[in-house]
Amino acid sequence: MTTAPTDIAQNARDYARIEAAILYLEEHFRDQPELGEVAEQAGLSPHHFQRMFRRWAGISPKRFGQFLTLDYAKAQLEASASVLDTAYDAGLSGPSRLHDLFVTYEAMSPGAFKQGGDGVDVAYGVHPSPFGPCFVGQTERGICALGFADDHRSDAQAVRAEFERRWPAARFHENRATTEPVVARTFDGRRAAAAEPLRLTLCGTNFQLKVWEALLRIPPGRITSYHVLAQALGLPRSARAVGGAVAANPISYLIPCHRVIRRSGVISNYEWGRSRKRVMLGWEAARFGSEGPDAAQDQAALA
Repeated sequence: MTTAPTDIAQNARDYARIEAAILYLEEHFRDQPELGEVAEQAGLSPHHFQRMFRRWAGISPKRFGQFLTLDYAKAQLEASASVLDTAYDAGLSGPSRLHDLFVTYEAMSPGAFKQGGDGVDVAYGVHPSPFGPCFVGQTERGICALGFADDHRSDAQAVRAEFERRWPAARFHENRATTEPVVARTFDGRRAAAAEPLRLTLCGTNFQLKVWEALLRIPPGRITSYHVLAQALGLPRSARAVGGAVAANPISYLIPCHRVIRRSGVISNYEWGRSRKRVMLGWEAARFGSEGPDAAQDQAALA
């Protein structure tokens, strides 16, 4: 299955509208803005916006706003230590499930890492996703790259250039037929549930690999801080170094570096844009977080 360029462009426009609305909700949640006010930020009528938002997030804009408050972030941070402890006890097949999606990984050999992927062929493609155009790179051993662009052309080329910098000796060639199923499984839990685990190919130092494995243990809908992550790794004085390894993650979303925020509850520091990180966290919190007061109403509306 392939996706037409017009579909990608429409997906990018829809994402931009939803992003604008979510950022407005985040900035004005204390004012409890009306539906029409938020819809105006997206450039849509209230009725059209409500339908688009429910289709994208699965819940109402009002409930979504509840998951973007600072209080919610702080409450999640308070619980993050026990979540990580439980995940470490259970292993990757336990609480670290990415909903219905499992991943497994293997690291490249130290020699291949030092050689920058010499002799490795990377098939890549750019596809629609809930968070804008998604760049995916895949070797014969598994997914090696995942990042996001703001449009299909110039920015997507910049994303490719970033991964070529990470794999300077690898051979990149476009093959959307190979990468499209990866995107479909990544963002569609129904497809993932009936399939084999997605395989990741990681290229990094031993320290980076240790941090990326810890990220895989953070369940969707939950967040942690750099400080707690460092403590879970037995490195309580190395939060800054852990943060550097988090930032170097080459397979965004599947290795969920977006689930790590500052201890203060501030959401920042994301290679693919701070606003995209906020949108991801709100989307996951709405789908996987604790039930809100109008959850039953939302589910009834979707039936």
